[in-house]
Formats: sequence, C-alpha cells, structure tokens
Amino acid sequence: ISEDLWDEFSARATLGLHHEQQHQELLLMDIKHNLAVNPLKPAYNSHLVFKPSERNVMKWIDQSGGVTEIGHEGEGFAFDNEKPRHQDLLHDHQIASRLVTNEEYLAFIDDDGYSRPELWLADGWSLIGREGWQHPLYWESIEGEWWQFTLGGMRTLEPHEPVCHLSYYEADAYARWSGKRLPTEAELETILTEVDVEGNLLNHNVLHPKSGSGQWYGDVWDWTSSAYSPYPGFQPLEGSMGEYNGKFMCNQMVLRGGCCVTPQHHMRATYRNFYYPHDRWAFAGLRLAGDL
Repeated sequence: ISEDLWDEFSARATLGLHHEQQHQELLLMDIKHNLAVNPLKPAYNSHLVFKPSERNVMKWIDQSGGVTEIGHEGEGFAFDNEKPRHQDLLHDHQIASRLVTNEEYLAFIDDDGYSRPELWLADGWSLIGREGWQHPLYWESIEGEWWQFTLGGMRTLEPHEPVCHLSYYEADAYARWSGKRLPTEAELETILTEVDVEGNLLNHNVLHPKSGSGQWYGDVWDWTSSAYSPYPGFQPLEGSMGEYNGKFMCNQMVLRGGCCVTPQHHMRATYRNFYYPHDRWAFAGLRLAGDL
C-alpha cells in the first residue's frame, strides 16, 4: 500500500474492525433469539456457569447540574455519531447506583403494570395490547414459577439479576410506576467518564446479566430518555461510510454502557448505541434516575 493511501486505508480498516466487534455482539443476540423460538430451546453453551446473585441495596447518587461537555474528542477510535464534543446542560439530578432487578420488575408486573394505561406512552400501550406482552422477552411462567431462556438454556429466574430484554416502552413504564424516570444520555456519560471500563462484558464469558454493585459498564444496555439524533455540528463520513450511522438518526432511542456480550475493548464512555423503542431482543434493561 503506497504511503499516500495509508491514512485512508487505516481509517477504513479500523472502522471495519470496530464494525465487526458490533457484529460479535449482535450475533449472540440473534443466536439467543433463534434458539429461544426453537420448541426444544437448545443451549448455545450448556457449560455456562450461573452463580447465585446477591441482593444489592439501591443507593442514589446526587449529581449537580450545570454546563458540561459530552462526546468524543482527542485520540482513539470513535464512531462518527459520538462527535463532535459539545456543550450540554444538566440539571440537578440523581442516578441509581445499580440496575433494576428481576425481583423489582416482578413487583411492577404483580401490580398490574401491563394493564394500566396511565403508565404507558401511547405507542407503547398500543403495542403491548397488539402483541399481548405481559412480561419481558424470554420469560415464561411454568407451573407457577418464573423461568427465563438464556444462552445456557432454560433456567429459573434469579430475583437479584438485572432485568433484561425490555423494550424502551417497558423501561419507561417501569420508571414511571416507580416514581422516577430514565436518565438522559448526557447524565449517564457524565458518570461513565469518571469510571474505568470494567464490568460483566464479553471477555468474562458469562453471556448473561449478573448482579453487581457499583458497576457502570456491562450486564445490560441502559435505556435512556434521549432520542437518537445528531450532535450539534455532526458531519457524517464521506461516501458510503456516511450511511453507517447518520441514516438511522430517526425514531430510535439511545442506550449506554454496554452489556454482557459487548467486547470490553469496544466500549467507552461516549459510545452511543441505539434501538427502536419496540426492540426487545437486545440485552437491554434500565437504571433509574430522578430530579432533585
């Protein structure tokens, strides 16, 4: 490769490698979904080790408002949708120290959460009525006991694991039921920037959410209340690479923090994932936030 083409080649190759890392995660999500709809519900890996989860107290972390900066800047790879770095206004708020658990979400179900229209956005209420949703994806009640399908096959529902495979509508309804809200992506990025990228990510080969106190990365992607839209001054890449993120900036919501099938070296504080609000096959859950 001639020297005058090296910079362009390097940029394209790097983008391709990071795109491949995204597919490493998406393949596991797709595999799980395909195995789950198989009547035999086979395991992707029957040797996965699931340790009992411990209860962790949910604490509230107060955060001061003010003008902050978010977005990628400086050296290191980032997708075009993470740029440019820009100012954002935060208000005084609080964020939960951990993710919402299965046990807590069961309380929402038991309180007729799926039957109360006042808790749901209009599109979400129409969707759950049309699809008949009464619980998260991959949950199943068998002889009065809750089970869930995992990449290790069917297993009983662990109460203290982070709840997973929620749509945005379900996460939003739960937050409203609890008297809280979903965090904005700026609120989450502010905290993610202050901690190391450590947690239950793909390199641990757990392939399933597990309980943890003070973990900000991994387990499940955190739904935010932020619509997936371009940052001020956003410029897509030239040519076909410009379609990579920009063309999806409509009708989707931002998620932050990575999940149990996200490669660790793929994750950073500024990373913006995005899904349609009805999507449930992703390893997505929620962390609560509130106003002060």
